[in-house]
Amino acid sequence: MPGSPWIVLPTYREADNVARMVAALRAAVPEGHVLVVDDASPDGTGAIADALAAADDRVHVLHRAAKRGLGPAYVAGFDHALARGAGAVCEIDCDFSHDPAQLPMLLDAVAAGAHLALGSRYVAGGGVEGWTWWRRAVSRAGCAYARGVLRVPVRDLTGGMKCFRAGALETIGFRTARSRGYAFQVELTYRALRAGLRVVELPIRFRERREGRSKMSGGVVLEAAWRIPALRCLNRER
Repeated sequence: MPGSPWIVLPTYREADNVARMVAALRAAVPEGHVLVVDDASPDGTGAIADALAAADDRVHVLHRAAKRGLGPAYVAGFDHALARGAGAVCEIDCDFSHDPAQLPMLLDAVAAGAHLALGSRYVAGGGVEGWTWWRRAVSRAGCAYARGVLRVPVRDLTGGMKCFRAGALETIGFRTARSRGYAFQVELTYRALRAGLRVVELPIRFRERREGRSKMSGGVVLEAAWRIPALRCLNRER
């Protein structure tokens, strides 16, 4: 697979995590580039990232003027990485809920022919640690809702640890993605499936964040509730 892997790391108020996460990513994927996409964090996350980039030419920072949502942050990061020759582009959260050491597994799957490799909590061998029973129930229900509405086989549609082959991102037209919150994860996977791309799920262990505050909000949940059926309607219109 030509081109280096790029790992896109959206941040907002992640000053407690960003340096450790970047170090962990550089150790896990030493041949890769790490791109921090910071949405003008008021806690100095962007400045920390700038210092990391100054010390390592495989660490990069993309500053955005304001907090505009997870989806637009990833779109900007993907565009930046592809313009610099990325062969594969990965997603991961900055809060250590995803284990950076599992990224090579996803990259290997893409190198072996997958167009999109998903880190899945809900296939054999995957799981969640540190969540209350009700949060587990809400997450399971959200995935079941998305699967049922979109009629796709993927078990973990809402997961945020992924690796795309560069050409796959271009094929699905990621720049036109409309979702701003976590529905973005569903939208891109659904686009890949509808395009007939090879999507594989690999088991990961998801852990509750170590530091900082969750970005989940009522608005994010509401967007997912209406955006998911809208995706199917839009697909019918094409």
